[in-house]
Amino acid sequence: MSKPTVMVVGGGIVGCMTAMQLHKQGFAVTLVERNVIAAQTSGESSWAGAGIAFPLLPWFYQDVVNTLALAGALAYPAVSAELFAETGINPECTRSGMLIQPPFDLARAMDWCTRFGLAYQQQGDKLLIPEVVQIRNPRLLQSLKAWLMKQGVELRERTQLMPLQEGHSTIHGWQTTHGETLKADVYVVTSGAWSFELLKQTALQLDIKPMRGQMLLYQMAPGLLPHILYRDGFYMLQRRDGHLLAGSSLEDVGFDTGVTDCMRLEMLQKAEALLPALRGQPVIKHWSGLRPGTPHNIPTIGQHPHINNLYLNTGHFRYGVTMAPECARQIAALISGA
Repeated sequence: MSKPTVMVVGGGIVGCMTAMQLHKQGFAVTLVERNVIAAQTSGESSWAGAGIAFPLLPWFYQDVVNTLALAGALAYPAVSAELFAETGINPECTRSGMLIQPPFDLARAMDWCTRFGLAYQQQGDKLLIPEVVQIRNPRLLQSLKAWLMKQGVELRERTQLMPLQEGHSTIHGWQTTHGETLKADVYVVTSGAWSFELLKQTALQLDIKPMRGQMLLYQMAPGLLPHILYRDGFYMLQRRDGHLLAGSSLEDVGFDTGVTDCMRLEMLQKAEALLPALRGQPVIKHWSGLRPGTPHNIPTIGQHPHINNLYLNTGHFRYGVTMAPECARQIAALISGA
């Protein structure tokens, strides 16, 4: 008997992890991406973000967000080790810890850590959560792509799909912009900020819109920043090789993937205030990515209400990287009937 076929639409980290889980559960998977998977393409949030596997100020979020994020974060050491062993590409899952600086509600933060079983260290008016990990998301995406190719998962890159049309209870094929029809038994949309455009004609109330985030990159001596730093909506972290990321903005500008001088200056000032050693240091890169913005950061994970062979794993807003392992596990379990 042939394997059931699944087409995953969207080749970011969420899509690649979804394809990985479905392949492990015995499906014949095709992954469709409008650009090139793991390429540094303007607007793609999977490589553009910082890779902090933890929700920022989680005591402000609903429990569903924190449960998905913490489960995803807990899975990363094992996922990273598996990918490194299988592909030789190290996603650099690093236990950095996060140091949160005021202004924030310290008592509320400590109560939240206690309720969710996370260790913390109070340092005056600051709070260190030592268990927080970071993942080097461009390397993670490269390793996921290499794993999928090694396992024989079909990758259809530079393949853009037409928006689905209403009036069908079952998808029998999905047409590309070049007139080709791609067929599968099951379809999963994991296309982040672009999901709404693909599904807006299917009578689905999908409240997703692109939210731009700009980032700065420095090259500093390794070990300068031992923890992820967070203060008042701004964060900084350092990779093992010394690359130091600072960001990010949160801008409702549609699908505009540009960067702006005014935001560069604002982030530069915030970065230097947090870490004075950056004063006078050159910014080696300035870029942006589009997050799939959703109310309260709650993703959509489940079956389409009107199309029986269409599933969604999208709308993760700021936490697509963080939630990806757990959301992939959940959607794969739902599709397989586990």
